[in-house]
Amino acid sequence: MERRKGTAAGSSVVLTGYHSYSPSSRLQPQGFPPEGPDPRSPLRKSLPRCQRISRMLSNESLRPPVYSRSNSQASVDSTSMEDFWCEVENIKESTEYRQDEQTVLEIKPPDEGELEAEWLQDVGLSTLISGSEEDDGEALLSTLTRTQAAAVQKRYNTYTQTMRKKNKHTVRDVRDIFGINDTSPTFEAIPVSPVTTNGFQLPVQKPGNCLEYESDKNSQLVKEELSFDVSFSESITVIPKHRERHKNQRLKKDESSLTNFTIRKSRLGLTAVGDLSLNDMKKIRYLSLIELTAFYDALGIELKRNRTERIKGRESGLFGVPLAVLLENDQKKVPGIKVPLILQKLLLKLEETGLETEGILRVPGSASRVKSLRQEIEAKFDEDTFDWDQVRNNDAAGLLKMFIRELPSPLFTMEYLPAFISLVEKISQVKLQLQALHLLILLLPDSSRDAAKALLQFLKKVVANERKNKMTLWNVSMIVAPNLFICKGKRANQEEMLAAATTAHVVRLLIKYQDILWTVPAFLISQVRKMNEATINNTKRQLMFDKGVRRLLRRKTMERERPERTESDIPEGVIRVHAPLHSKVSMAIQLNNQTKAKDILARFHCENSHGSSEKMKIQTQSLHEVGGNIGQHCLDPDAYMLDVYRANPQAEWVIKPKIS
Repeated sequence: MERRKGTAAGSSVVLTGYHSYSPSSRLQPQGFPPEGPDPRSPLRKSLPRCQRISRMLSNESLRPPVYSRSNSQASVDSTSMEDFWCEVENIKESTEYRQDEQTVLEIKPPDEGELEAEWLQDVGLSTLISGSEEDDGEALLSTLTRTQAAAVQKRYNTYTQTMRKKNKHTVRDVRDIFGINDTSPTFEAIPVSPVTTNGFQLPVQKPGNCLEYESDKNSQLVKEELSFDVSFSESITVIPKHRERHKNQRLKKDESSLTNFTIRKSRLGLTAVGDLSLNDMKKIRYLSLIELTAFYDALGIELKRNRTERIKGRESGLFGVPLAVLLENDQKKVPGIKVPLILQKLLLKLEETGLETEGILRVPGSASRVKSLRQEIEAKFDEDTFDWDQVRNNDAAGLLKMFIRELPSPLFTMEYLPAFISLVEKISQVKLQLQALHLLILLLPDSSRDAAKALLQFLKKVVANERKNKMTLWNVSMIVAPNLFICKGKRANQEEMLAAATTAHVVRLLIKYQDILWTVPAFLISQVRKMNEATINNTKRQLMFDKGVRRLLRRKTMERERPERTESDIPEGVIRVHAPLHSKVSMAIQLNNQTKAKDILARFHCENSHGSSEKMKIQTQSLHEVGGNIGQHCLDPDAYMLDVYRANPQAEWVIKPKIS
């Protein structure tokens, strides 16, 4: 079929709301004229539905739509959407036989004031609502940056105003919390378009028009270094005037259009998500949500969250079972496991035999065969009697996608789906998108983040074999997006279509920059240290004001003739390293400006080396910072120890196995 003449080069395809246009209730965009093949023609009937939708969307001579457009709808090449719609159609066909079993995730409309109250609770500041004096809440408030404090103040002001209107109960004045007077400045949304410190303009929202998206024209083969030393929200500045943009740009499908980012290592080294204790990671989540909110505020974007009903899900089996339940069952067999065994097995099967299969993930397996395999796996997996050799690669890919999309709670959580959408539709720069995505990943539950990491590592391997499997980064993103972000609610069709290109770009960022996303920014770790120090100081202060404790301390002091010299009296710059698994279990080491964590490991292994088995230990062990102003911190081998020592002089230093 020839293209219609008169089509403007580079014109955009627009998706709008959808409704039924015929008695057959077939979906068609609102505002589109009835062009294209006659619905009764043999040509239309012979095409699969997903191809008909793509052909309809690729008609570039259509008149402008009636309704306003979103960024993703206006910026994506329509011809690339076929994979997405085919995958959506395959999902619907594969779930028709189990329609009654499906759990519908209903999104509840927020009650006025409830979102602010939930936000304050989620960031660990429930003390502001309850009025109780909790050390952790006060410690957290004492560590906030200017923009973070403004974000908290803004939400708390909204909450208090709402509560006063409802006459629920007396609430604390924000000035009592932050210790400010009447002349202290308050946070207000910036009316102009913000820019980053390197001068790039951010998108502008014009009244009555859609948000425009402009790709980086000079982003090909561009390399940029990221710094985690400064808060993302603090690094955003504003200018008094903005240049309006009138030209809609398309998302570029080739991987070279994405900047190659590298991380600038500080002298304290990099910290992976699994390198911190559970208690410190809980604080990282508090701070990440505050920082994400402040970041969106600084960009003039509303951080929206869904309020969803809690879904229990199945308590046995493999598919449709919550990740937490799967892990609890699997950890009885394999202690410490972080990714469900069934997901590990599906990924391993595809890595061993499917990475070079042409069209892997895109070409669907037999629906009936996948259904039969699913039932057999459910029955035989726990007894380890299932024959994985009988599973074809495309069927294994179908089972993997089925497992992911049938999780009762999506991997990237329905709660923050609006935030994932906003980071693409309302932020034009890939760097800022990446920063928002980074904070969202830190908010995920441990089970979701670990499973997502395993999945993304596999998808990266699929893309690495593009020459053989013909699956580009964009292809993989288009196929995986509906399985990760498809909405199971009553408005599923509308949500799918509106978020198609947006969610695909999110998946592309997740795959491309996954190594960055699993690290913890240094400024957040610094805030956790300050928070822990504040908690320790508050505890000491409380003890000193206790009369009974003061009398006890006074008596002990009088009984002591002279102070005892303890092991802690170690000269400045000297640390005592403990290695309980080595024959030489302790060693004092003098630090200098060039001493790294790996140097200490090498010295211990040299002192204790007795053969090849000892050489293997250096690869499976690491130096840990324990106590002081951190719970436990597995140090980067390249961390400069004198700097770490000065950041936490009260810590203990222990060599032990790496946290996997």
